[in-house]
Amino acid sequence: QAFFCLLLCIPWGSSCPPSCQCTERAGAKAVLCSSQHLEEIPKDIPRDVVFLKLDANSITRIPSNAFRHLSHLEEIDLSRNAIEKIDRAAFKGVAAGLRTLDLSSNRIRSIPKEALLALNAKLRLANNPWHCECALQEVLWEARLDPDSVQDITCHTAPREEYVGKPLLQVLDAGANFCSVRQRTMDVAMFITMFGWFAMVIVYVICYVRHNREDACKRVDYLKPLPSTQAHAD
Repeated sequence: QAFFCLLLCIPWGSSCPPSCQCTERAGAKAVLCSSQHLEEIPKDIPRDVVFLKLDANSITRIPSNAFRHLSHLEEIDLSRNAIEKIDRAAFKGVAAGLRTLDLSSNRIRSIPKEALLALNAKLRLANNPWHCECALQEVLWEARLDPDSVQDITCHTAPREEYVGKPLLQVLDAGANFCSVRQRTMDVAMFITMFGWFAMVIVYVICYVRHNREDACKRVDYLKPLPSTQAHAD
C-alpha cells in the first residue's frame, strides 16, 4: 500500500533526465545539464521546469517545438554548444513566458528572424560566426538584446569585405543597411522578370503579325490566277 501511495504522490513529468541534475532555485524547479556531452536537447525534461541549463554541451540544432511542453520555462542557457541551425518554430510555446535566452558562443551564422522576434526574452547572441544580413539586422533592431553583449555580435562574413570582423552595431551605425541591399536585389530581379515578359509579348506580336501577313500574301497569290466574275459574264 505504501508503494502504490508513493506512485500516486509523484506527479507525472517530474522525472529528471539521467544526465541532468534537478533541483530548486528560489522555490522554482531548475534542471542543470551543463557539460554532459549532450548532442541534442533531452526529451524527458520535467514539465514544471523554470530554469534550464544546457550550456557547454555538443548540441548542434534546436528543432521545432523543442520546448513546447515546458509552459513554465523562464530561462534557457544554450551557450557554449555547437549549434548551427535553429528552426523557425524552435521556441514555439514558450515565447510568452521566456525571460532569458542565451545562445552565445555557438556556431550560428544565420537565424530565421521569426524564431526570435516573437520572444519577449532578453537575448544573448555574442561570439557566433554571424553572416551579417537583413534578418540579423532586423533582430538587432527589434529583439530585446542583452546590452552587455550586443557589442560582441560581430560580422564573420558580410556582403562587403570592409564589414568583416567589425561589430554589427558599428557597421549599422556607419550607415550600412543590409535590408536595402536585399530590396535592391529584389527590385533588379523583378525588373529583369518584367523585361523578359515584355520581350516575349513583343516577339509574339511580331510573329503574329508576320504570320497573318504571310497568310494574306498566300491568299492573294491564290486568287490571282482565278478568272474574275466579270470575265465569266462576258
